[in-house]
Amino acid sequence: MDTAAATGLTFRDATDADVDALVALIESAYRGDSSRTGWTTEADILEGQRTDPEGVLAVIKSPDSRLLTVERDGAVVACCQLEHRGDHAYFGMFAVSPALQGGGLGKVIIAEAERHAHETWGVAEMHMTVISAREDLIAWYERRGYRRTGKMTPFPYGDERFGIPQRDDLQFELLVKPLAQ
Repeated sequence: MDTAAATGLTFRDATDADVDALVALIESAYRGDSSRTGWTTEADILEGQRTDPEGVLAVIKSPDSRLLTVERDGAVVACCQLEHRGDHAYFGMFAVSPALQGGGLGKVIIAEAERHAHETWGVAEMHMTVISAREDLIAWYERRGYRRTGKMTPFPYGDERFGIPQRDDLQFELLVKPLAQ
């Protein structure tokens, strides 16, 4: 049985017309009081914006990326970025509506993203970066088969396009998952 159909989800590529709805979704999942409804909030470690219309549009327009938009009953409920990077795909900009978090949608969406990346681009791995302080989120990805690499990159302190840090120890850790061959 098709898992997406079983959950009433429709997957499609984002268009320019989706930008405002996607920015609102991403912001609601990570920033401000609305994000506290779900469990993926970063409101305690970052204030300000998570993304902006220009950032979302850049992903939509990039020839090596797609912004997978997930709808249920005609409403955008989730999204994720997939970017082809040679032998692997990058998974980012993942957001599920806070009101729907904890119900299994994230598992369905990430599985579809992995399937798509493997079948479309023939990549052997999926890569992502997660703020290393987000132990609960990293544990969720580990339960999906991702492994911590210990490879860190600095948080872009001073660039408010990525938020206003509330602590001075933020960095990104690379997580990697081999995809089915």
